[in-house]
Amino acid sequence: MIQEPKRIFISQKIKSDERLSYEALDGMVDWVRVIDRNGIIIYANKSMEESLGKDIVGKKCYSVLGKGCACARCITETTINTGEIVEKEEIIGDRIFSVKSSPVKDLDGNIYAAVEVFRDVTRERKLEKEIIKKNEKMSNDLSFARTIQKKILPKKGILGSLKIDYLYFPSEMLSGDIFDINRINENLTGVYISDVVGHGITASIMTMFIRQTMKSIKYDYLDPSEAISELHKRFLDLNLDSDKYFSIFYGILDKRDNSFKYVNGGHNCIPLHINDNGVDFLEAKGYPITCLFDNIKYEEKCVKLQKGDKLLFYTDGVIETRNEKGELFGFDRLIDISNKNKDNLLNAIEKSLNEFKYKDIDDDFALLTVELMK
Repeated sequence: MIQEPKRIFISQKIKSDERLSYEALDGMVDWVRVIDRNGIIIYANKSMEESLGKDIVGKKCYSVLGKGCACARCITETTINTGEIVEKEEIIGDRIFSVKSSPVKDLDGNIYAAVEVFRDVTRERKLEKEIIKKNEKMSNDLSFARTIQKKILPKKGILGSLKIDYLYFPSEMLSGDIFDINRINENLTGVYISDVVGHGITASIMTMFIRQTMKSIKYDYLDPSEAISELHKRFLDLNLDSDKYFSIFYGILDKRDNSFKYVNGGHNCIPLHINDNGVDFLEAKGYPITCLFDNIKYEEKCVKLQKGDKLLFYTDGVIETRNEKGELFGFDRLIDISNKNKDNLLNAIEKSLNEFKYKDIDDDFALLTVELMK
């Protein structure tokens, strides 16, 4: 048996601990209340009493919240019956609370009540709604921009002596890849493909700069090397940081002799010249368009095309696609497909990419074919 002095000491300690617990609860900003099995409030901390009235102890749990009947989902009842910690959100007046119900046990471990903690989350929920609203607007804006970006791509089909076809897949809502066909005069047609570093909004805005500049200079610079040098000069005028840059491959086809003069501005995806004899690379040296260089001269090369010849332009999202083993799609596969599927090239490449890839392609990619029809 416990000796009397020791029993008194234990009793005093229990009372002291209980008083300390209540003082701690009264010091909380959150509302705290204890509800018995009959739904009666048997304790409410100071913060809750100051907000809802000091006479709430002894009342039904739902009545002090301005309700005429019990909640359809009573977390206190669930906690008392199951011993589980249950949460829900409750609107009280113009405030939103996150409510957590936990079991209260006696010395024998029996649940006789539940303690509810009300945390005011009104500000957080308002911020969430504002963020959702802003995200919806941004999503709508991006969707509109994506539609515009697709609309400005060249039309598929016949353009003079050329047949145009392409595949275009942005990794995000907006792409950093762009290509275009520009009719310069009755004899000359310009073709380019460009890959801006990065993805999304910033990269897509840069593609608009490229497209507008190439259209504005096409009549004044009839040599590809001079045109890309002018593009670089105008890019420097933007005064952008060194992490903003892009590659571009540009060529001009002269229908009088079917010559195709071209330059490469750092575009590591070397276009392919495909004909009955096989596949050749359109190689040329040149730096990307970047602020790291003031004056750049581009090596200009020329190739003669024959009727039925096809040019394939593409971006690195194609060759850098990986399979489950981490292997790259690579140049060799692209060349092999081009050799075997000259007449149905883009469909064959798309089919092969879909069979090869392990997951969704996480980079923009574009494929453009230009075929000489006559």
